[in-house]
This record gives sequence, structure tokens and C-alpha cells, in this order.
Amino acid sequence: MLRRRTALIAAASLPLARPALGQAPWPGKPVRVLIAFPPGGSLDVMTRFACEQMQQRLGQPFVVETRTGASGNIGTEALARAAPDGYTIGTVSMHNLLINPNLFSRLPYDPEKDFAWISQMWDLPNAAVVPAAHVPARTLAEFIAWAKARPGGISYGSSGVGTTIHLSGAYFLMRSGIRGEHVTFRGAAQTVPAMLSGDIHFGVDNLASYTGVIQQGGIRALAVATKERWPTLPEVPTMAEAGMPDFDFGPWHMWAGPAGLPAEVAERLSATIRAAWADPALQQRAIGIGTRLTGSTPAELAERLAREKPLWAEMVRITGAKAD
Repeated sequence: MLRRRTALIAAASLPLARPALGQAPWPGKPVRVLIAFPPGGSLDVMTRFACEQMQQRLGQPFVVETRTGASGNIGTEALARAAPDGYTIGTVSMHNLLINPNLFSRLPYDPEKDFAWISQMWDLPNAAVVPAAHVPARTLAEFIAWAKARPGGISYGSSGVGTTIHLSGAYFLMRSGIRGEHVTFRGAAQTVPAMLSGDIHFGVDNLASYTGVIQQGGIRALAVATKERWPTLPEVPTMAEAGMPDFDFGPWHMWAGPAGLPAEVAERLSATIRAAWADPALQQRAIGIGTRLTGSTPAELAERLAREKPLWAEMVRITGAKAD
């Protein structure tokens, strides 16, 4: 009787086991990759670059979907609310997890609870830039002197209140004693033409958005906000070399999924990203467009977020930035 009962229990469990054993390995269909900022900027360019690599290595299309608005909160909320099945992930800016909680009295997502970490993706070094045809300064010191001598001060641009670009620009002006008016745009696709036309005089913006026009001569880089000089702009000093020490911070992006994303999916994506980013040819390609590939385990991503949280809270405090 005991043997018969055991056999019946085993037989009853078989129909439950078969679907799990028969599931197709991930990814079994195209993966949607959400981004929360407009097309044409560095985040869009780099996300498509990453999707190209993931498609080659995992055999399924990685399709970019843009959800812009509210300083990136709309797209970030869309990721938080997506089904955690591995078929919706997102390129998330540290801006939305480390800065926006200090800018907005309420957010439509919880930065601590609504996401599953996958990997760091890339760092986007900032550079202090001016329009070559409208600002005569060739060094950071010359720019500071020129800006201070202007009766009405200067204007500087960014892709929105509280972005790393805005905070970096405001912090620079505050440290330099320059009067400046902040002008917001929807992204680099608008900011760059405004600078070329002389509508804005200055920016501490993503190098990736300006590399082409710097090389063409339309915009002049006065300094890079990195610890070491940028490989493709060896003649441009770091901020510290140009007289502005402790100014080597900038934006970076990660891949994340909604909370509940299967750990095996996150781990496979993370491992694939790290393997791809280890390719020296890809690293040089990224550096050429003003980006440094990173890659990490999910745990390393969580650690970086925790480490940088106080830094950006302090940047928002000292610049007085508010979005509502």
C-alpha cells in the first residue's frame, strides 16, 4: 500500500513538472529595452550600441523603446511597472535613482524597491565646452575671466533641471563666482545647435554628445571632468589641471529590470555584457564616441548606487535645484 501511494504521488507530480522542463530558455523572443530620454543623445546612442551587441550574442533582437518626459520619471516608471518576465529591461540613468529623489517631493516609483539590478553599462565623462565662434576663451581660466567681465553674465544649457549636466554647470558657476542663467532643452540634439548659434555660452555636458562637433572645431573643449585626460582629446586638460580640483564626477548608466526579474536572467545578461565589454575593439569604439564601458555584476551595481547616493544628494542641496 505504501509503495502504491508513493507511486500515485509521483505520477500526480509529473504534469506539474513537465511545463517547467519544457520552457524555452531565455531569451525566446525579442527583448524590449526602455530608455527615458530623447533620441539622438548619448544614452540613446549607447543603448543601441549595447542592443546590437546583445542581439549578436544572445540571438534575439533587443528593441529600443523611448518613453520620455518628467526628467526621465515617465520611462523609469514604465520599467518599474513592466512584467518581470525578462522581456522588458531598461537603460536607467543614475540621475533617476540618485538625483530625482532629492528633486521631487514624490516619485512614481521607489528607487530602492521597484527594480532588479543587472549591470553597470558605461560612464559618460563630462567636459566643459564653449562655442568656438562666440566665446574667445581657449582655457578654463580665460573663460572664467571672460564670463565675469560680461555685464549680464552668461547662459548655460542642460537637458533639464537636476540633471547631472545642470548640477555640474551650476556647481562650476558657483565655485567660479560667475553669474549664469540656466536654459533647459529636451536633450543634446537641441543643446548642441543652441550652443553653435551662440544662444548659450557654456555647458558641462556629456563628452559623447559633443565629440563630433569638438573634432570639427565648432565647439571647444576647455577641460574634461575626469581623473585623467581623455584618450581622443589628449591636448584637453582635466578639470584639476585647468585649476578646478575635485571636479571629476559625471553621469553613468545601468541596465535594470522590474523588481521580480528572475535572477538567472539578470545574471546571464550581466555575464554577457561583461564578456562583450571585455573586447578591446569595443572599448576603443566606445572611447572614440566619448564613453567608457564598465559592466559589473548585479551586486557591484548595487554597491555603486549606495556609495554615490550621498554625493548627489549633497550636489542637489548645495545648488538648490528643485523640480516641483
